[in-house]
Amino acid sequence: MRTTILLTMATNMRANDILLYKLALWVPLTLMPLLSAQTPDQLTPHRVKLEQVDYMGKRAVKIVEDGQVPDGEAYAIVKGAVFHNGEIEVELVGRPASGAGGGARGFIGIAFRLQGDQYEYIYLRPTNGRADDQVRRNHSTQYGSHPKFGFAEMRRQWPEKYESYVDLESGVWTRYRITVEGDKARLYVHGAAQPCLIVNDLKLGDSSGGVAPVDRSRD
Repeated sequence: MRTTILLTMATNMRANDILLYKLALWVPLTLMPLLSAQTPDQLTPHRVKLEQVDYMGKRAVKIVEDGQVPDGEAYAIVKGAVFHNGEIEVELVGRPASGAGGGARGFIGIAFRLQGDQYEYIYLRPTNGRADDQVRRNHSTQYGSHPKFGFAEMRRQWPEKYESYVDLESGVWTRYRITVEGDKARLYVHGAAQPCLIVNDLKLGDSSGGVAPVDRSRD
């Protein structure tokens, strides 16, 4: 059995307009459901505001940044979720906000193994997927570890290692799945059998912690 969570995440940052999440988490072998979060009271806001909404025919929780928030500090933690090894599967949509500059990417991502002020995360840059620039396409996906290893530090120390290309469209539903085992993670998009991003050295090591949709709009 898989427990489904439907979340809508909106941000007032320059990069993103709205993110949609239909999220399922489960653990290996037993497939025991970890959580259910269909209403705001099942989420713990961290520098965000929560609101129950209907969006494109789906009941959702809207998450909006609460004022000016530092990069990586806007997220909503799913109550009761302690994630170690297993899978996180999401249906999501991301697009740049109205009036955003040409550099906006419409970031959409999930934080996992959240502990205090640190977490691992993997996100997508939807507007990069079909850009007429091969370098931008190569940066369609991104792994990072907050707060020490954002995209800039990753590129400086390990150029191209934690990014990859995958076909993406802004404003279109996208299937996203992460598998995590020990210090390794894999990202699968559009139901593909093979991963589009491979991480063999998660920076927090073989750890555990919370799960949350996260805004990385400055990455």
